[in-house]
Amino acid sequence: MNFSYFIARRFYHDSDGKNRFSRPAIIIAMLGIAIGLAVMIISVCVVKGFQKEVSSKVIGFGNDMQIVNLSYMDEYENSPILATDSFINEVKKVDGVGRIQSYSSKTAMLKTDEDFLGVNLKGVGEDYDLSFIQSYVVDGQLPKFSSKEAGNNIVLSTLQAKKLGLKVGDKIFTYFITTDNIRTRRFTVAATYCTNLTEYDKLYAFTDIYTINRLNKWDDHMFTALEIKVKDFEQLETVTAQMMQKINGKTDANGCVYGAFSIKDLAPGTFSWLEVLDMNVVMILVLMICVASFTVVSGLLIIMLERINVIGTLKALGATDFHVRKIFSYFALMLVGKGMLIGNAFGLLFCWLQQRFHFVKLDSETYYIDAVPIQFNWWYIIGVNILTLVVSAIVIYGGSHLISISKPSSTMRFE
Repeated sequence: MNFSYFIARRFYHDSDGKNRFSRPAIIIAMLGIAIGLAVMIISVCVVKGFQKEVSSKVIGFGNDMQIVNLSYMDEYENSPILATDSFINEVKKVDGVGRIQSYSSKTAMLKTDEDFLGVNLKGVGEDYDLSFIQSYVVDGQLPKFSSKEAGNNIVLSTLQAKKLGLKVGDKIFTYFITTDNIRTRRFTVAATYCTNLTEYDKLYAFTDIYTINRLNKWDDHMFTALEIKVKDFEQLETVTAQMMQKINGKTDANGCVYGAFSIKDLAPGTFSWLEVLDMNVVMILVLMICVASFTVVSGLLIIMLERINVIGTLKALGATDFHVRKIFSYFALMLVGKGMLIGNAFGLLFCWLQQRFHFVKLDSETYYIDAVPIQFNWWYIIGVNILTLVVSAIVIYGGSHLISISKPSSTMRFE
């Protein structure tokens, strides 16, 4: 066995003795590493979970990418795109494009005898993936929306239904204001949903695309936009750039000017805010590593002070500063290793319990979610562990150089 490692192990196990005055310092140093690492793991998991939850909700309302008409007829309504089969086939040829679906929208006013509310009524058909809204339905059942006939059903958010005093099964008059007249439809509330994304829950209601197209006086191939799901979200910017190069600036038979936008372009404020959270994580990592480094160095210096007679004896027997530094470096790394094991156990256990039981709640109106979200990103967790170990090793190596200033003749007489 390596001599330095053997002595370090003896120091490590002997330091557990109750008569050692360094014992509290060692415990504090070990807890400093454990708490610092646990906080870093929890911070990374919470921030990544928060980013994933909020971004997935925004994407659920608008998908990864949209193709829209860049020209507008007036301040209320936007011109449709003419999405013929040949155009859709051209869009599918772009690398990375997955599912393509269409929708039509129209500004509407919902009115009861006591109140009214403006919404963006989104019309969808059989090709539209409603799994996102389905996962947030709190009452009723999503109807089968059609592009061939009017179902006269509407899906409202719980915020909209609460403001208007509606529940599933109630009838609601809906008014559509255009430049030349006002048209009315009577819908039945089929279901209510709640994503806790307040800005969107206040705005969006859903019905069939057939009704919206008839109100807009559009043909079957006319839509407000095409929504595109990319195969790999990490490649969103690349796919969007390719799509823009392929279709941007092109016009159709109706004079529509095509434009492609990623969801990050359509909701820049939200995604910029989520990116800022990464800076918060960096600050937490820096602070926790500084605290952990300080506690490790403090514990190491106390151990060196307690063992200063041993240091003098080893030097008198011919041990070099390098060998003595290795002894205390091994000792400190054992201390760090135990602290990291405790920190990982506590941090991962807390994250698992929160992910499973959601015992830490949030105000959904402020944070868009009702509980602290957790996402286990193992690459980040492993990276935090490696960073902690590397920084601790550097600090330990630097602190061990203090051994070189001691003289055998004085250290052996030290009391």
